[in-house]
Amino acid sequence: MKITVVGRQMNVYEEMKLLIDKKLAKFDKFFAGEGDATVTLSCKHNQKFIELTISASGTLFRSEVGADSFRNALDDAVTNIERQIRKNKTRLAKKLREGAFIPPAPDVFDDTPDEEETILRTKTYSTKPMSPEEAILQMNLLGHQFFVFVDDQTGATSVVYARRDGAYGLIVPEGE
Repeated sequence: MKITVVGRQMNVYEEMKLLIDKKLAKFDKFFAGEGDATVTLSCKHNQKFIELTISASGTLFRSEVGADSFRNALDDAVTNIERQIRKNKTRLAKKLREGAFIPPAPDVFDDTPDEEETILRTKTYSTKPMSPEEAILQMNLLGHQFFVFVDDQTGATSVVYARRDGAYGLIVPEGE
């Protein structure tokens, strides 16, 4: 697995990079060396935060954890990712075996503020045709409240979202 370590407004020492490599090595058995991991470390309000994102075969696993030390935050983030993998193991194994996931293009963020506009951040991503069930799985793995996708049956851009009652909703465009 290829691991990228990023420090936001801080330097990451070699000792921490080695610890991250050691902790993330356990995921090699799930992804057979084809995964990419990005670990972002930051400090806010005397709290240490780690954002761990693993991309494998087009599926994203993400965890963002704050703790009193980077070691504790890393342990919690790794535990969260393991929980996501175990929770969705059969569905993921089926999808990965069928080759249903295509690796997405890297996310592009534009964090430059502009006083004249109200859009604070723009995020672009590649889409691929998928079923609403696959979109719900991807949304849950990312920990988001909604997910935009191209419906493989209709070819229309649709949105799945998590409802407050624990169910899911689907928004489809009218008459294309």
